[in-house]
Amino acid sequence: MRLALDSDTRIHLVRSYGSGELVIGAEHIRRPCLVSPERLMLDWGVSSFAELSEVTSAGQTPLETLLQFGAGIVLLGSGESQPIPSAHLRAAFQLRSIALECMNLGAACRTYNILASEQRAVVAGLFP
Repeated sequence: MRLALDSDTRIHLVRSYGSGELVIGAEHIRRPCLVSPERLMLDWGVSSFAELSEVTSAGQTPLETLLQFGAGIVLLGSGESQPIPSAHLRAAFQLRSIALECMNLGAACRTYNILASEQRAVVAGLFP
C-alpha cells in the first residue's frame, strides 16, 4: 500500500509497503530493518519477529541493537496479523520503561509515520 503524506524530507518515512517490500525514502527494502526519524538500519541481523526473544551463544539478544536507538516508543510490525510478543520481550521493554507496541506491518508503518512526523522519539522494527 502506498502512503501519501506531506512529508519532511529530513526524516525517514515509510513511503509504501506490501508484497514483501518496504520503501523508506528512496530505499527499496526486502529484509527486516530498523527505522527512526534520523536513522535507517538495513543490517539489523534479524530475519523474523520470533528471533527477538532468542539469546545468542554470546548471551546477547537482537534487542540490544534496537535499544541502542534510545527511543521511548518501539513499534514492531510483521505480517498481516498482529504478532504476539513473548513475556521475555515485554519484560525487556518494561524494565527500561520503553513503550512497546506490536502490530501488523501496515499498522506499524502508518503509526510510525505519524509519530515520526510529530517528532516523537520512535523506532520501528519492520519485517516485510
